[in-house]
Amino acid sequence: MPGYTAKQITELLQREGADIHLRTVRYYTQIGMVPPLETVENKRVYTDNHLAHFRAILTLSKTGETLASIRKKLQALSMDEIKKIGKQMTLYQSENLITRETTKINDDAFITLSSNVPEQMKQEIVDSVSRIMKKNGER
Repeated sequence: MPGYTAKQITELLQREGADIHLRTVRYYTQIGMVPPLETVENKRVYTDNHLAHFRAILTLSKTGETLASIRKKLQALSMDEIKKIGKQMTLYQSENLITRETTKINDDAFITLSSNVPEQMKQEIVDSVSRIMKKNGER
């Protein structure tokens, strides 16, 4: 189990495209947004689980969630669910929001396509997925 310093966590997240500063990592730790640090060889360190929490926090904050609601949500989720949220972090980075469009099919399905995809093709994809979702919903 690797251990990270706050600076290393910040650098890792920044390399992944996150807009986060060392001060923010320490603040989130201080207010309990992430689990308590673990002790490895008499040092308090962050682990991969902490890194997953930070990714999830950054992802959820981009959706407009408040820190209080994010903390409640994360406390109620399993580690696998937290990791799943964190894996979506890149979808909410500004360059991806500019170059991609997301279309809601229904409450269960969203499609994200490059803005370079021709409009007619986008419509065909949306129609196809809509038919599949409708057909599966009728079973």
